[in-house]
Amino acid sequence: MKRSLLTGLMMAVALPTLALAENVTVKTATGDASVLVSPEKIVALDLAAVDTLEALEVQIAGVPSPVYLDYLDDTAAQAKAVGSLFEPDFEALAVMAPDLIIAGGRSSKQVEPLSKVAATIDMTIWGADLIGQAKARTTAYGKIFDKEEAATELNAALDAKLAAVTAAVEGKGKALILLTNGGKVSAYGKDSRFGWLHNATGLPEAHDNITAETHGEAISFEFIAETNPDWILVVDRGAAIGKAGEAASATLDNPLVAGTKAAKAGQIVYLNSGPLYIAGGGMQSMMGTLDELLVAFGG
Repeated sequence: MKRSLLTGLMMAVALPTLALAENVTVKTATGDASVLVSPEKIVALDLAAVDTLEALEVQIAGVPSPVYLDYLDDTAAQAKAVGSLFEPDFEALAVMAPDLIIAGGRSSKQVEPLSKVAATIDMTIWGADLIGQAKARTTAYGKIFDKEEAATELNAALDAKLAAVTAAVEGKGKALILLTNGGKVSAYGKDSRFGWLHNATGLPEAHDNITAETHGEAISFEFIAETNPDWILVVDRGAAIGKAGEAASATLDNPLVAGTKAAKAGQIVYLNSGPLYIAGGGMQSMMGTLDELLVAFGG
């Protein structure tokens, strides 16, 4: 009798909690997923996600370490380190017992094991349609965290910035996107991870046959000279990850590059590489890069 009474009391307490639990269906990198609305304890293992969640003023309990990006330092300082971008700390996660884990990009391969710790969604942003994916992720976060109005405003702000850059680059010539890594150079086209700089702004490619490799197409300085772009946009991988070594400006300081139209016109743009390389698709990251383009192209 006492056991039945106790069971009844426990159920009476639990039912209101269950009734309050609400899920929402959102788009993820692997399709639609049902996610708890307003989860309290959040872990974000993808820095593009951390970037956008911070912009939406969502509190994050766990992040990878290091975060590499100065503008995310405050968020990182208030959160617990739960592994690296590639390797989550499963023991720390188990102790934390998060309500939701947001994986993506470099941590996307860990989604299955992470799902055994807590509900996990893959919010990877990758490829030529980076803008469309980024806006979809922002909309999804708005639904999950009851920030729909803020998400709508953030997407609208991105659209406005893109329109401004599109106007600024019109008729200004063709560009070649380069990534330097020590003394090595790779080129990135419109179908690459940096392809949105062409696709979303209308900035023409200086070379239209660059293969869409994950790490770019390895090229020579002769290739740059033969392509002879009006603009060169440079991403310095070493600077992005805080690695000591030859800077991009030193790598590109040679007669072949100096002879290009871009160099002669002072139109080699060294982009702030960390946000673009580490947090590609994050709202703050993209806004910052677009601001750099506005300055470079006189918008």
